[in-house]
Amino acid sequence: MEQMENYDIILSLASNIQQEQNLTEALRRLSQVLFNLRLTKRLWTKPYKKSPSPSSVTEENHKEPLYLNQVLYAQTCFKADELNEILKDIETEMGRTPELRAQGIVPIDLDLMKHDDTRYHLQDWERDYFQQLLQEETLEIIE
Repeated sequence: MEQMENYDIILSLASNIQQEQNLTEALRRLSQVLFNLRLTKRLWTKPYKKSPSPSSVTEENHKEPLYLNQVLYAQTCFKADELNEILKDIETEMGRTPELRAQGIVPIDLDLMKHDDTRYHLQDWERDYFQQLLQEETLEIIE
């Protein structure tokens, strides 16, 4: 029987609506396709882009919805393109649509930042919040 290869990955998770619940749900779904999960703490940040219309203010009643961000370290047997497809499926299942994104509403954003030695979303690596989260101690998730 052929031995499956395992890949070390880093994911960036973010949400700007029902943030706590959406990150928790995304992690539940990710734990079904990843293993050896380790998480950083969650970090609130302001959006990088122009804020959405006032009609999309979150329940916290901010002038612009804040993002809740978290970094996940894990392992997977999926190649990068396969994993990206899974991430996009989870985003869609959790209500992410181009229409909402155009309004600045992001139920969940799952970005593959690193797959073994290959880095993705290179400009995001420079962002303060991502660098800060990379310095955090991680907590293991025991399933």
